[in-house]
Amino acid sequence: MTVLVTGSRGRVATTLLGLLDAAGIKAKAASTHPEALSPPGGAETVRCDLTEPATFDAALAGVDSVFLYADATHAEAFADRARAAGVEHVVLLSSSSVLAPDAAENPIAASHLAAERALSAAAAAGAFEATHLQPGAFATNALQWAGALRAGKAPALPHPGTHSDPIHERDVAEAAFTVLTDPRLRGSSYLLTGPESLTSTEQLAIIAEVTGRPAPHTAVPPEEWKRSVAGFIPDAFADALLAYWAAHDGRPVPLTRTVEELTGHPARPFATWVADHAEAFHP
Repeated sequence: MTVLVTGSRGRVATTLLGLLDAAGIKAKAASTHPEALSPPGGAETVRCDLTEPATFDAALAGVDSVFLYADATHAEAFADRARAAGVEHVVLLSSSSVLAPDAAENPIAASHLAAERALSAAAAAGAFEATHLQPGAFATNALQWAGALRAGKAPALPHPGTHSDPIHERDVAEAAFTVLTDPRLRGSSYLLTGPESLTSTEQLAIIAEVTGRPAPHTAVPPEEWKRSVAGFIPDAFADALLAYWAAHDGRPVPLTRTVEELTGHPARPFATWVADHAEAFHP
């Protein structure tokens, strides 16, 4: 069995490569910049740019399964080339946002949904089996506050009471490893959440407790927050984030036990994630 792992500079993919290596499973680490990769066990590195179909065939050569990031730019072309290469199974790192009623119009969810639909159509045509992992909020989203906290400043929150279900990237990687290596689990969609529904202020309180450093915040009007991020978040994405935060302000997120059902252990709490990344919040 050989697994192509796309996006191999990402946290989930990096962790997955380590799990595959520990299990003695051959992997190809793929990235737009393979020269920057140092995969465990000396795994083969290969260029695969999901926006450039010309890179697909070489990356897919000799591959049985794929761990795929949800870039919809050429998802149909990727599915076609995977079929031609004889790939048997594609595991897509999607998002729980695809389950929202307005997913097709939401700029954050739309790319994931389009990738899911392209793979599902290929699977329905008998090309390969497709499995969708749909995690909620990544715990790594808390790193957006790290710069301010390192500088002794208070992050600005437009909706301090908004809830999310922060999930550790290792839990996502372990779920991916399970569905890649157990044929009985292929062909389904798995909604992954962390074990807690936490507000932004609760997450900051946990960061303060674990790191021993202050983690204050300031509440700002949504319009002020949007202006502050205008240089690096497009308006459509900023509006989508604000709408999501407003919809979940004061409303806990429903949780699943899917991580435990797939991996055999409960999802790691947010405090564990903070402890694993505490250096990010220290000067």
